Amino acid sequence: MITARRQFAAKLMLKPTLQLKLGQSLTMTPQLQQAIRLLQLPVLDLNAQIQDALEENIMLEMEDLPDVPQTSAESTAEVEAIRAEDLWQQRSAERVQDGGWNGEGRPINEFADQSGQSLREHLLWQLEMEHFTPRQAVIGEAIVDSINDDGYLDTELEEILASLDAGSGFTLDEVSETLVLVQQLDPAGIGARSISECIILQLQQLDPATPGLDLATRLAAEHLDLIASQSLGELRRDLRTTDEELHDALALVKACNPKPGLAVSPAAAEYVIPDVFVRKIDNRWIVEISPTGVPRLSVNQQYAQLLRGSGDHAVLRSQLQEARWLIRSLEIRNETLMKVATCIVKRQTAFLEHGDEAMKPMVLRDVAEEVGMHESTISRVTTNKYMHTPRGVFEFKYFFSSHLSSVDGEDQSSTSVRAKIRKLVGAENPAKPLSDSKIAKMLAEQGVTVARRTVAKYREAMNIPSSSERRKRPA
Repeated sequence: MITARRQFAAKLMLKPTLQLKLGQSLTMTPQLQQAIRLLQLPVLDLNAQIQDALEENIMLEMEDLPDVPQTSAESTAEVEAIRAEDLWQQRSAERVQDGGWNGEGRPINEFADQSGQSLREHLLWQLEMEHFTPRQAVIGEAIVDSINDDGYLDTELEEILASLDAGSGFTLDEVSETLVLVQQLDPAGIGARSISECIILQLQQLDPATPGLDLATRLAAEHLDLIASQSLGELRRDLRTTDEELHDALALVKACNPKPGLAVSPAAAEYVIPDVFVRKIDNRWIVEISPTGVPRLSVNQQYAQLLRGSGDHAVLRSQLQEARWLIRSLEIRNETLMKVATCIVKRQTAFLEHGDEAMKPMVLRDVAEEVGMHESTISRVTTNKYMHTPRGVFEFKYFFSSHLSSVDGEDQSSTSVRAKIRKLVGAENPAKPLSDSKIAKMLAEQGVTVARRTVAKYREAMNIPSSSERRKRPA
């Protein structure tokens, strides 16, 4: 009996049962995915997406732009061709690093080739025109392929040799000899392996009787660091030369192009189109979506009318639904941009009124909590989105900065501290530049508590040299 009960209990335990469980899961609809994708696109990429949609979807059409008030139109005209600020800062830093060798403020690409021909094509064409032997032509093409857009050879000769056909028996001497020939091509200075060699190659093409040429060649070979630091007194002592001779030599060096490749294929200019405009009207800061940034779309009513009451045309009905989703996604994008931009302007009114020193600390969480969105959404909105203000065009991310404590208990933004450091350095005595410790002490006197290493970090981020490098040596 006991055994039978045990067998029955075992069968009962093995009997399958059905259980019902409730749970929650988040599924992103195609509409939501589209809205998120469009939200993070910059204006130029978004316009490309819209143009593709107009070409593929017959149910979409572009609305005529509304009449824009004169003030807004003027503002738009002023900024349609504004170069991105970060690119400008990058180019400026490069010019400083190169020692400013662009000749009396002359743009490096002033005489750039406007034919649209790339640097590689320009050099290969010259290889065909010059009297290169077949073996030299093969090596020359390999060298040209290793020259970067600035005109420098950034590959070792041994690597170039290894890339050639091993069965042809090329030697390192042949590669070196061919490099000398390539370096004689246009533009002058092409194929150099350093800034020093680049300048020397350009000087070699001058008339040997040019005043100061020998001294300029020596400067390029041995003293570029002193030229960059403006150590004219030390140069005169080391070279044992007169002021006139040094002046002539420096003029020759500074007239050389540190990036000869850009004279043939200048770097493409990068522009930004503001997503929103900020203006002050009647003592109030007003935020507006750019009227020319993104075209306004609508459903083609003629085709939509044909579909009403008809069960056919499944493809057109699908396109109609996609058109409505796209239009709604663009509306959501504009609404989100307006919310975030308005919040930023509200929090950074002091910056708009007084400049960088008045920038308030602000992080993604601050805006997310105020507009009722997730921080990841705010991050998408602020990336590659630009705001046109009376103080210039800024990326949304520019207005975000970390918190730094102050004596009075009111936090300072890192942007504000950077502006204060820049101001202190700009007002310093050139003969006695401020050290990082001194700057930290002066900031503390203004109520801003920062460590010396923090000052050094901010100074380096702004491309400000150290106090020893800023000190002007006596003439």
